Amino acid sequence: MDQEGMAERTPWEIVLPDESATEDLGRFLAEILRPGDLVALSGGLGGGKTTLARAIIRDIVGDPGLEVPSPTFTLVQPYEGRNGQAVVHADLYRLRGPDELVELGFDELTERAIALVEWPDRLPPRHGPTLAIDLSLKPEFGDDARLVRLIGGGGLGGRLMRARALRVLLDRSGWGEAERTHMQGDASSRAYERLTNPDGAKAVLMISPPKADGPPVRDGKPYSAIVHLAESVHAFVAMDRGLRALGLSAPKILGEDLEAGLLILEDLGSEPVVDQGGPRPERYAEAVKVLARLHGTTLPTVLPVAEGRDHEVPPYDREALLYEAELLPEWYAPFVANAPLAPDARASFVAAWSEALEPLESEARTWTLRDYHSPNLIWLPERDGIERIGVIDFQDAVLGHPAYDVASLLQDARVDASAEFELRLLGLYARERRMRDAEFDMQGFARAYAVLAAQRATKILGIFARLDRRDGKPGYLAHLPRIEGYLARNLAHPALSGVRAWYAQHLPRLCPAES
Repeated sequence: MDQEGMAERTPWEIVLPDESATEDLGRFLAEILRPGDLVALSGGLGGGKTTLARAIIRDIVGDPGLEVPSPTFTLVQPYEGRNGQAVVHADLYRLRGPDELVELGFDELTERAIALVEWPDRLPPRHGPTLAIDLSLKPEFGDDARLVRLIGGGGLGGRLMRARALRVLLDRSGWGEAERTHMQGDASSRAYERLTNPDGAKAVLMISPPKADGPPVRDGKPYSAIVHLAESVHAFVAMDRGLRALGLSAPKILGEDLEAGLLILEDLGSEPVVDQGGPRPERYAEAVKVLARLHGTTLPTVLPVAEGRDHEVPPYDREALLYEAELLPEWYAPFVANAPLAPDARASFVAAWSEALEPLESEARTWTLRDYHSPNLIWLPERDGIERIGVIDFQDAVLGHPAYDVASLLQDARVDASAEFELRLLGLYARERRMRDAEFDMQGFARAYAVLAAQRATKILGIFARLDRRDGKPGYLAHLPRIEGYLARNLAHPALSGVRAWYAQHLPRLCPAES
């Protein structure tokens, strides 16, 4: 049985010594409840059902002094929460039958609301997210003590388990009293919060629960397995400790619950390496030196995570690179042409890219952080040298060609970088590499750089079109012209002649004009 399934069946029992503890539990539960959830409150008279419901409602509404009477006589009482979130408090003790529930308009009231229901046995069977809470007096633990038994169902059990694990982690790590503020996330399913303790100390909470495999998409393998995306925080922890062991500024891990996918990280701040005008040259120079240092070092392929558990850095093989590139004919091409590509065009696309990528397979491999670009780089002016570059978001690191991360930095999907600027920093990278390896082959590196930069641009065009079409996130489309320009720049290299010919025939807008 998986962890989610266990959570759906395992009760959580808590002894609450007094009314304030009941209110604390209510505030805790308010954090995990979502519209459409049903909280079924059971227990005898005086058990604390209304006290718990009142605490939940006050937290959702954002008014600790809100008058929340028992709905014994009104039966149903709606409230408007913050950000338009609705909550409905119902007491069905006097309900004589399901017909009266229909007359009350209960289903309509609770369809997009959090429903807190006392005497839920009057409700018809339900299959949605449900949190069953039973409260009973326990005088053996004190005059006001209560025993609470919670069981989640319909997906709410996993949510409850993660919230419980988070509370334990925060308390254990010294962040139990911290104010939690949502931070801007990325295009993934991870979430981040900034923690601020009463003394002003700050940290970052990373919430990344283990991901189940998606449906098989090719040869019985899901997308994440083909392109080697991390499915748990174990990869992040391994890479974080590996980077810090090299003297690089990855965030310290201040607390962890690996199985729940929770990490408390050092807050590196938010000072960017760019400004409104684009890249900050001195900051980008240090970011290039970080890569040169990394690529000039012999690196392990297996890294420790915890006692008895290691992480093997997966290869960035041709299968992964090709599948990523195919996001363009699958999503971007239909987006710009308003029609899918013919099967023979897709087949020739794969053949052209396979030919371009083949020579790279025999070349040296290094840690490829994969998303080494401005959103994931933080300027730390109080530190020295390359330690001034804070690095985050590297859980999907693979063993790949060193040119990939250099291209990721210098052809950032969100930042305009001129060809002159790009060339200047490529020269800096070459000088830094030659300081560690006099035989560094810049010509071979430039060939690989053009190929991998083109592959990355191709992939991102597909991803951003997918984010719009599939995920309803049109904001990423604003970056398409920039990425198209980078791709056109890369296609001019002779190593991409076959790929260039394909674009010229099928997507000429992406192919530079003949000189």
